This record gives sequence, C-alpha cells and structure tokens, in this order.
Amino acid sequence: MPTAVPTDRERTAVQACLRLLHTVRAAYDRETGPPGARRPPMVAPSVLAEAETALARAGLSGNEEYFFRMLRDWHPQP
Repeated sequence: MPTAVPTDRERTAVQACLRLLHTVRAAYDRETGPPGARRPPMVAPSVLAEAETALARAGLSGNEEYFFRMLRDWHPQP
C-alpha cells in the first residue's frame, strides 16, 4: 500500500522522470533552435536510463497509476 509521504526512492524517481520530461520537451521545442532548422528530437540515453533505474529502485515499475498520481502532485499543470 502506498504511503502518504513519498519515500526517498519515490522522490528520486519522480525527480528523474521530471528531468526526462523537461529534456523531451526541450528536444521537441522548435522555437529554441535556429530559424528553419530541422533537427531530429534527441534525448540523452543517460537521462532515460536514470529515470528507468530510479523507477525500478522505488518499486514503481509496473505501478504507473500510483507513479503518475505522485508526479501530478509534485508538478501540477499551470
């Protein structure tokens, strides 16, 4: 049963996935590059690996509903 207060590993997983989310958003943001540049989206493999490892250590792999609820609580939409 999930706890009301995230564990250190759960917080680490949420933070790693937020870094992944921000990295993906930046990769797809065409406004930050030179005008007319067509670059393929690139996400560093280390960022993805960090998120996957953190999820596994927190026991959140396969428990997406709980994980995304924590993520929404930490990073609500504006």
